[in-house]
Amino acid sequence: MPSFPVARPSTLGELRAAAASGTVRRRSVKEEIRENLIQRLRDQTPLFPGIIGFDETVVPQIVNAILSRHNFILLGLRGQAKSRILRALADLLDDGLAVVPGCEIHDDPLAPICAACRARVRDEGDALPIRWLTRAARYVEKLATPDVTIADMIGDLDPIKAARAGLQLSDELTMHYGLLPRANRGIFAINELPDLAGKIQVGLFNILQEGDVQIKGYPVRLPLDLLMVFSANPEDYTARGKIITPLKDRIGSEIRTHYPATRHEGMAITAQEAWLARHDADLQLPDFVREVVEEVAFQARQDQKVDKRSGVSQRLPISLLENVVSNAERRALVAHESPVVPRITDIYAALPAITGKFELEYEGELRGADNVARDIIRAAVSTVFTGRFAEADVRQVVEWFDLGGTLQVDDTLSAAELLERTSAVQGLPELATHAGVRDRAPAPVLAAAIDFVLEGLYAQKKISRSDEWRYQTVEQPRRPAPRGVATEPLLERELPLAGNKKKYYN
Repeated sequence: MPSFPVARPSTLGELRAAAASGTVRRRSVKEEIRENLIQRLRDQTPLFPGIIGFDETVVPQIVNAILSRHNFILLGLRGQAKSRILRALADLLDDGLAVVPGCEIHDDPLAPICAACRARVRDEGDALPIRWLTRAARYVEKLATPDVTIADMIGDLDPIKAARAGLQLSDELTMHYGLLPRANRGIFAINELPDLAGKIQVGLFNILQEGDVQIKGYPVRLPLDLLMVFSANPEDYTARGKIITPLKDRIGSEIRTHYPATRHEGMAITAQEAWLARHDADLQLPDFVREVVEEVAFQARQDQKVDKRSGVSQRLPISLLENVVSNAERRALVAHESPVVPRITDIYAALPAITGKFELEYEGELRGADNVARDIIRAAVSTVFTGRFAEADVRQVVEWFDLGGTLQVDDTLSAAELLERTSAVQGLPELATHAGVRDRAPAPVLAAAIDFVLEGLYAQKKISRSDEWRYQTVEQPRRPAPRGVATEPLLERELPLAGNKKKYYN
């Protein structure tokens, strides 16, 4: 129902008067969403704010489905904003809906469908109070799991309610409504539809085709008013379950989502979603670091050792960028330097944000997740380096190493120390300008650019690099000994300190 510039009707009598004057129009949910969508299209208002890269592909298909008053399903691999799109549909609802207060299924006071509400309207008449429902309360979402029952979804009889009210179990007033009836006059979304058991999917037939449900076999039919939307991973049809064919046939539109088509689209999504607002630190994030982080996801999606059927979620670059910034923040805290400037080295230190985000093929399992991730980072650095240094002359730096020059760099090295150690490499500071860094930029920014040049030359196999972990002897606690027996001596072993790797360029 439309927004009211003045006080909304508070009783059934006032609501009937508003309906008679045309202030309130009764319409189905699909018609309501359709009309509000048409108004947004005319006003050229963004339909799905925050959804990037779908303007020419997914969004037009969703618009067509809504204009056709279809129930629809979004098919796509993980991390393709399916759930976010479904939740954004609630913004197309009216900002207020008149309902009978206390009704579990948000019944329409002007045309109630449940026995309890019909009785209240008959008994209280025009004095019946009206409650107004918000958009958010009209969106119901359920994650499909194998343990969902038909009672959870549709409803069941409630013996306790029958006993307390002294009613027969066959009485309509003994019904306990499930999620579907409780979403009446709103949007009902089911995520990961293939995980729903087949017999539960059968229970959705009537609501999709005839628009009603029947509870527990009793002759009680509820003509529900719903927009039903679903999401699913197409690969799950054979992995964990499948959408049964009759249900697929009843879903009006099947819409495919996808990952960002370009690196810049991916960077925009990552910048929007990643938590980078470190309020206690001055953060300067170089563009080339952003590009490499995003390119890691693109390289992973095309790597033969990564399972493409599982997909590589957009959460990978988001988590990776957050971890990269945190590693740079840790270094800056130890070195007491500002601003905080991430380097390419920090991407290698953020492997935990990568290895859990993809599944490996057999070849990848043999090589190991960490090694696969390092190969992907190296390929990403090479791709971005080529784009930025295609016209740069790197021969002077390469020749310095070819003549026997070596350079040792620590992962935790401060910017000042890194600049001091690399100052002997002829031509290296000049190359840093191709990374978009000014000559008089702060030391941490210059250090990040020089680190990018070194990693780029290594990624393109123009110079070599060897890694050496720094080991530290760790004392193990004494083991408790029985009474009368001498305590065992301290056990010692050498453990690598994560994130403290020395790198030798030569």
